[in-house]
Amino acid sequence: MYDWTEGKKVHSVEQLSLIGEQEKEAVKQSDFLVLLYPAGKSSHVELGIALGLGKRIYLYSPTNEVNEIEKTSTFYHVEGVDRYIGEFEDFMQYLVGKETMHI
Repeated sequence: MYDWTEGKKVHSVEQLSLIGEQEKEAVKQSDFLVLLYPAGKSSHVELGIALGLGKRIYLYSPTNEVNEIEKTSTFYHVEGVDRYIGEFEDFMQYLVGKETMHI
């Protein structure tokens, strides 16, 4: 199982390739994806994979930036992306409530 929180140093393209394959497989095996805004470029690739696979997607932002036209992404606003703006603790309760419905 891939753990993105390990944050290992990468020293070669081969390592990048392995990590990319592991991240892709992790999205494929997931039930849903949580994107924490602001997110890096790899997160946006994972968002695209999840959208393509029809996964449930939750986008969390502490601010309204995801709705500001000059800061947002088109893919934050497509069908299948559940956006939540507010306090992180409130988002976690929201997420647990939504996912409990899928158990």
